[in-house]
Amino acid sequence: MLRITVVTIFPEFFQAPLSLSIPARAAQAGSVEYRVVDLREFTHDRHRTVDDYPYGGGPGMVMKPEPFFEAVESLGAGAPIVLVSARGTPFTQDAARRYAEGPELTILCGHYKDVDQRVADHLATEEVSLGPFVLSGGEPAALAIVDATVRLLPGAMSDHESAYTDSHWEDGLSAPSYTRPPVFRGLAVPEVLLSGDHARIAAWRRAEAARLTQQRRSEPRP
Repeated sequence: MLRITVVTIFPEFFQAPLSLSIPARAAQAGSVEYRVVDLREFTHDRHRTVDDYPYGGGPGMVMKPEPFFEAVESLGAGAPIVLVSARGTPFTQDAARRYAEGPELTILCGHYKDVDQRVADHLATEEVSLGPFVLSGGEPAALAIVDATVRLLPGAMSDHESAYTDSHWEDGLSAPSYTRPPVFRGLAVPEVLLSGDHARIAAWRRAEAARLTQQRRSEPRP
């Protein structure tokens, strides 16, 4: 079983998503256990303060190191301890597979302007980003990491083989998918997919996957 712990100042953010669809199915199958920890439980003032002004001045507030360190130490968490951060390395399918194969995963959610760098340097074992953009907090990124990870666990998907044909499973994009009706508003499904010729279909999917991977990875960013 994989134990996933999320440390956050907004535990309620995770209540509904983890109780639905694949995250819930993985838990019901006994493949994962979730712990959502309120960072404010590890503060020691009546205001439950988790942030302060940045040294050196400047706008915004910075999350303090003490609550993060105390939370992780109280949980006895081991690696990987992931801080979600806009400065992190890009999250990938390979990372999701690695997390899914381990016994535990701890995710630290920042908020406000930033998190004290000592959390990244001396507590987290990894600093991970979803991409070159900034979110209002680490919670959406943490939820994306959890979802990408638990869908790979036994019992999470009704057809686990489906994951093996997803985009990025083997460092490429997947071919397009179609379903009924065969013609919708004059738009037809590619003839090969209706042919029943499994060899031709497999060849078409490989060719389309290669074409899309080449096209979209070479397109300039807007």
